[in-house]
Amino acid sequence: MRDKFVIGNWKMHTTTAVAGLLAKAIRDGLGSETRVRVAVCPPFPYLALVGEVLKGTRIALGAQNLYPEAEGAFTGEVSSTMLLDLGCRYVILGHSERRHKLGESDAFIDQKVRVALTAGLEVILCVGETLDQRNANQTEAVLDRQISLGLAGVTAENLSRLSLAYEPVWAIGNFAHHATPPQAEDAHRGIRRRFKQMFGESAAQALVISYGGSVEPDNAAALLSRPGVDGALIGGASLHADPFLAIVRAAIGGPQLGV
Repeated sequence: MRDKFVIGNWKMHTTTAVAGLLAKAIRDGLGSETRVRVAVCPPFPYLALVGEVLKGTRIALGAQNLYPEAEGAFTGEVSSTMLLDLGCRYVILGHSERRHKLGESDAFIDQKVRVALTAGLEVILCVGETLDQRNANQTEAVLDRQISLGLAGVTAENLSRLSLAYEPVWAIGNFAHHATPPQAEDAHRGIRRRFKQMFGESAAQALVISYGGSVEPDNAAALLSRPGVDGALIGGASLHADPFLAIVRAAIGGPQLGV
């Protein structure tokens, strides 16, 4: 049985004050909850602050990106060494915003995945198709390519520290185009099938695949109840404690958190 996994991706939001208050509210709201894995991924400037707030809790600290070198003359970049030094357990790689707005290729993402895993970080690899690709019936081909090239050279001993997040680009922050629970389930099934072809049945069954396409409190339960949808990668709804905690509650099907 795969544990549910809920990740808050704060993207380029918050300030020092807001990040501290948000982390405290999530910490206090979750309390000693153990039925779901939870991670928050603040912007780089607030990793140390949020890490201090979360220290000693079951909420893990994650980063939103890294550069695939341990150190060097890479102005403005952040290494796996630095993230580990700050207490990060997770790193998000291959997010659609980095693919489509910053031009990151599958090969470059693969470099980052391998460096992060080798360093000891746990990787959340994002994959997903655009609306044009979905309309052209290319979803399966796009996902197969992103998985095959983005995980090229990843070794079996590192698979336990890898999870995937399916984020249909056309559904992120788009209230006009929501992926339905059956659409999410179908995509997750295809991802697991491709992963099985690469790494075998046992690895595929152990793989946690989260959904990331405008997950909100009102659709979380329907999405997270679908077979093979193992968690949620949350953007906007993670910027406020109440909706984020509501999604965690949907993941565990438990009582009101913080009560």
